[in-house]
Amino acid sequence: MVDKGADGQTSVRQLIPVRFSRLETYGRLFETAPETRALFRGDIDTQGQKLMSALATVVNSLGDFEAIVPVARHLAKRHVAYGVAREHYSLVRSALLWTLEQGLADEFSPALRAAWEAAYSALSEVMIASAYPASQQPRDGTDHDAGANQDANGAAKYV
Repeated sequence: MVDKGADGQTSVRQLIPVRFSRLETYGRLFETAPETRALFRGDIDTQGQKLMSALATVVNSLGDFEAIVPVARHLAKRHVAYGVAREHYSLVRSALLWTLEQGLADEFSPALRAAWEAAYSALSEVMIASAYPASQQPRDGTDHDAGANQDANGAAKYV
């Protein structure tokens, strides 16, 4: 379970509105992976608002992650239609963590980083599995993202 104490959910809710710029995440993403800019057809500010809304939903649902799984699956299928590929999830993860680190500075503790990594990993694993079923896995038969945050039974594990 993700820690909801001083470095967990409560802190995230308080810090995001104050210091987190939704545009910085996209700026970092486009800086590190310029090819992703073409995936965004609409107003980037509107897209940023959607990102913040999705992140707030994840943070608010950490105690009941299964409640957001149907929404995540639907969102993942929409992302495929926009041209999002499996590898884009890790690029967004890196951009998001960088933005949080920059915006929160010293308050982005190892525990808070671990909480965000766990939340993003859990969400992206659901989305990747939904968007790219087994028939669309890499030709070598491996799922390069599967298992990174799963227990021995394949269930998502949290920090």
